[in-house]
Amino acid sequence: MNKKKLKSAYKQTLHPVGVYQISNLINNKVLIGASMNLEGILNRHKFELKMGSHKNIDLQKDWNEFGEEKFTFEILEEIEQREGLDLTKELEFLENLWLEKLQPFGEKGYNEKKKTRAERLRMIAANKKY
Repeated sequence: MNKKKLKSAYKQTLHPVGVYQISNLINNKVLIGASMNLEGILNRHKFELKMGSHKNIDLQKDWNEFGEEKFTFEILEEIEQREGLDLTKELEFLENLWLEKLQPFGEKGYNEKKKTRAERLRMIAANKKY
């Protein structure tokens, strides 16, 4: 099979979709995230952490301090893919449920609180130059 066919076959493969968690076993802080490709995103997080280039500075700092063996990577919930389901909306809804449930912010986690629509609009208005 040539490279083009392999790439096409990969793109058509259904990947697990859902919400994941990275847990620090020392301080119990967690990072909650959602992805259309759970296997891929977890591999990416592991790679970036091992390379020292993770975009979450606090997570990277703790990884460097405590080591790989003090972290777990797990899938919290998968979305059953079926025809007619808007995966993007379902995924966003599911992620928000887990964020609300676990509140992984500040001392409890590595996530940053998402801004509300009103907060985003105020920021845009404040940054507009007339």
